Amino acid sequence: MKMLEIKKIYKDYDNQVAVDGINLTINKGQIYGILGPNGAGKSTLIKMICGLIRKTSGEVIYEESTNKIRKWKENIGIVPQDFALYWDLTAEENISFFCSLYGFRGKELKERTKKTLEFVGLLDVKDKKASEFSGGMKRRLNIGCAIAHSPKLIIMDEPTVGIDPQSRNHILQSVLKLREEGATVIYTSHYMQEVDDICDKIAIIDKGHVIAEGTSDELKNLVGEMNIFNLSVTKKVNGLEEKLKEITGVEKVTFLENEYKISTLKSNNLISNIVTTVAESGGDIKNIASEEPSLEAVFLALTGKNLRE
Repeated sequence: MKMLEIKKIYKDYDNQVAVDGINLTINKGQIYGILGPNGAGKSTLIKMICGLIRKTSGEVIYEESTNKIRKWKENIGIVPQDFALYWDLTAEENISFFCSLYGFRGKELKERTKKTLEFVGLLDVKDKKASEFSGGMKRRLNIGCAIAHSPKLIIMDEPTVGIDPQSRNHILQSVLKLREEGATVIYTSHYMQEVDDICDKIAIIDKGHVIAEGTSDELKNLVGEMNIFNLSVTKKVNGLEEKLKEITGVEKVTFLENEYKISTLKSNNLISNIVTTVAESGGDIKNIASEEPSLEAVFLALTGKNLRE
């Protein structure tokens, strides 16, 4: 069954288009990943789903039954990228407060608060103020405040930014548990591997459009006819990106941290032509490596950008 159906949703700001006629269907019990470079329209799309900003046109239908966000908003839990916590309150007080906003009181409120503290692994520090927590603990508390009322749809916007690997793994396992318990999750991240590991379906958004959608394997198959080469050099060579793009078969070229990432169609003599072009341009090659198909490769091939650009 459908949890969310987005039909030709459109949003502009002073004639500048942010989201341009996007159609998406998210089924119940899915972890649905949304990838896109900065300015692609991800945040605007999420805000329209939550009813935080008005659509210019289009429709969002919740559980195949209503397009009235006011009637359905209590079923949404939002984990924002920026912390939504009261720093002078304890972990227990934070979760209890946010849960109480949904009408829970007394014994049920206490039970929900305790259960949520256990879920996010903060029960043993429930009396500690949020301001005293590490980055990873703050992220977990941020999630706890969003899920204590048992929402049907949970939206997580970069929930693992700036935390240690142990906390990141705890959060990813928590997301999988939420799905097991029946929740539907919309997940955005700059970490491709996270999306690859946990998402059932993924949409890549760029310039307000969905440019690709499918499972991780389906998206990787999009670059099945392509090769990705990582070309390490001692330093960037002025004008080399443009010269490489002139080679027949080269589709995209980007440079980051002394490495050229080159997306190519499968073709003969490409490597020798690339090496020759670099040498003639005065470049000093340290290493050339072929990259297996990955979400990063798909993203680069489709958008010509690294996700963090």
